[in-house]
Amino acid sequence: MALGAMSGLLTSVDDRNHNNTTEDPIMTRTPAKVASTPVRSTSTPLAATTSGKTLAAKRQRLSAKKSRKQSAPKARRPDGDTHADGTATSGHRRKRYRPGTVALREIRRFQNTTDLLVRKLPFARLIREILQDIYPSNAIRWQHSALMAIQEATEAYLIGLFEDTNIVAINAKRVTIMPRDMRVVRRIRGVGDPGNR
Repeated sequence: MALGAMSGLLTSVDDRNHNNTTEDPIMTRTPAKVASTPVRSTSTPLAATTSGKTLAAKRQRLSAKKSRKQSAPKARRPDGDTHADGTATSGHRRKRYRPGTVALREIRRFQNTTDLLVRKLPFARLIREILQDIYPSNAIRWQHSALMAIQEATEAYLIGLFEDTNIVAINAKRVTIMPRDMRVVRRIRGVGDPGNR
């Protein structure tokens, strides 16, 4: 019954559109296939289904959105990419690493090098200032190699002190070293430690 009604509908649609030269794929199907696919009416064209008023309203809303976007630029978020006067330095943001990633990278880098970590001139000034306090009357002159030897020994002592301090912090189930860890290390080292004299 439904199949006969659909085929009757198909013939009536074909009768109305016999002047069309283009074939509609829905109209050329067999009645068995037509029953599973919806039949569209070609009496009203597709453009006439949306009224002219709704199209004009859509166009008006789109143009209003565009003008709002152009007139109100977004405020820049304060990040490190601006100069003191507010102008941008570059369009790219710097990559932000998770906490600890850069520290581990620096540890690996410094363990592979034998360079001095403290700057040479500030260290030399510090040594001269300390000797000026110990011997105020004499102006002591230093050879460059003597200053370098003292700096090597100082950095070796500090690195060993920080290594032992890190072990004490790990023993306390922490990863952050604290002054109390350093006090424990100096106390365990005893009187023979150069830092305890």
